[in-house]
Amino acid sequence: MDQKPFLHTVLSPRLLDIYDITNSIVVVIDVFRATSTIATALYNGAARVIPVDSVDKCIEIGKTTGGITAGERDGKVIPGLAYGNSPAEYPRSFIEGKTLVLTTTNGTRLLHMALNCGASEVVTGSFPNLSAVCDYLAAQKKNVILGCSAWKDRFNLEDALFAGAVIQQIQDHFTIHCDSSLMALDMYELHKKDMFSFIRRTTHWHRLASYGLESDLEYCVTPDAANILPFYKDGDLVL
Repeated sequence: MDQKPFLHTVLSPRLLDIYDITNSIVVVIDVFRATSTIATALYNGAARVIPVDSVDKCIEIGKTTGGITAGERDGKVIPGLAYGNSPAEYPRSFIEGKTLVLTTTNGTRLLHMALNCGASEVVTGSFPNLSAVCDYLAAQKKNVILGCSAWKDRFNLEDALFAGAVIQQIQDHFTIHCDSSLMALDMYELHKKDMFSFIRRTTHWHRLASYGLESDLEYCVTPDAANILPFYKDGDLVL
């Protein structure tokens, strides 16, 4: 009988280098809100999303591509950039056919770390594209790293919650000897019926709700609202 591929959950970018991620698919998870925004923009017809890890690079690439520059630090649009990191800012009527150049506090940083550590593929995951992520991972028969972007390297609940949702759907396809995966799965099973009330207890909720972003955060835990798979290729996230 064939050995099933392995699945691990990495709870913070600070832990990434203790895992061997070569020949693995890395799922970058930044539920509040980078990977939810990436899925939404592509679902609504964006030509591509270019994830960058600095503001200066975002501005520079925006100029050379004619793209829309976007990013926030601590929940506020960065001076010099045109838009923020809210999925609601990218309806089809606005984003269709355009390039979005996005920099975020945690998610874009983890994506570049994963590439530098030798990931064979990088995709992005969030509740709005949960089924697309699960279907892809189950079909590939490759080792998987569920990479939580966390918050400035500190563990957060919402990214682990999404990892648990993925594991619940695809666990039969993988060998899982990983306590962080078991924790994520148990937490999701415990709270999947009361997600809106559960996320209100997270530190990220308190941080972002103070900026009036409650509806954003509820959207970000709504399964399959933008059910496509963002795939990293040659510097861009595309379908």
